[in-house]
Amino acid sequence: MNTPGFGRHASHSKRRRPWRLPWLETLAAFLILAGVMTFMYPRTASWFSQREQSRVTEMALNEMKEPPGNDAEYREKQIKRAHEYNAALASGAVYRANENIASSDINVSDEKLSYESMLDATGNGFMGRLRYESLDIDLPIYHGTSDETLQRGIGHLEGTSLPVGGKETRSVLTAHRGLPESTLFTHLDRANVGDRFTVSVFDQTLTYEVVESVVIDPDETEAILPVADTDMLTLVTCTPLGLNSHRILVNAVRVTPTPLADEVAATQKSDLPGFPWWAVVLGSVLIAAIIFVWWSGYGHARRHAKASERVAGEARINDKADEEPTINE
Repeated sequence: MNTPGFGRHASHSKRRRPWRLPWLETLAAFLILAGVMTFMYPRTASWFSQREQSRVTEMALNEMKEPPGNDAEYREKQIKRAHEYNAALASGAVYRANENIASSDINVSDEKLSYESMLDATGNGFMGRLRYESLDIDLPIYHGTSDETLQRGIGHLEGTSLPVGGKETRSVLTAHRGLPESTLFTHLDRANVGDRFTVSVFDQTLTYEVVESVVIDPDETEAILPVADTDMLTLVTCTPLGLNSHRILVNAVRVTPTPLADEVAATQKSDLPGFPWWAVVLGSVLIAAIIFVWWSGYGHARRHAKASERVAGEARINDKADEEPTINE
């Protein structure tokens, strides 16, 4: 025997709670999500760029484990050629204003010492690796400073000494700063005196210690000339961000002998770009936006239902009033 009304009550209790798409809340959530994505884009793009650069470095290290890179005699010959190239440079490079390529009074009659063939570890312009741990820099070094090169890593300034060390040499390495899709040398302005970084070419690792960080005009070419009896390396980038009217020069001198820890680290896989925290942030915001829209949809449906019930109630009252008989006196 069924209790009157029980079936209707059970059917009503099983109905899903009403939900309506809350257009305003959805728009607000979308705008917030778009804003966070725009804010996070540089970090996200930089993470992927660093991952690619680390992949290139790792691939180059692996390639050098294969012939001819794994041949000690071959590596020694390449380093020797680089020293011969540096000896062929005259009094130093001339860094012309607003130009990426340095010029020099170089007199090399041997075609075997052509710049593009020097220290080409993998056949694609890869020259070596720069590790500046305190600035989270671990990047491949390439020949030249063309725009294409500087979009993917560090460029060696042609006309300056190759980064193999030696008295009265100064190698100049440069990279972009402030790119939205890559970090590169963005934080080079944070370099401090006493910082150390390494440059690895083939199986040779050289450690350098920062002695000064200066800002110069682009036409102050004497600032990158070699210093007598000194083994130097200079990192260069533009400043200030967005204007690029000046250059930051981080000058460093060679530390000898190379610390064993630096030699070991140079053979290890890069630990950059690290954990993708940007993915956690974006994922959290996305989930929060979905929950906000979902919850707002039920609230919107309840408000709509109450408004409909209120209108229906008022209509019933009006209908009842119209149905009541009028007493004429």
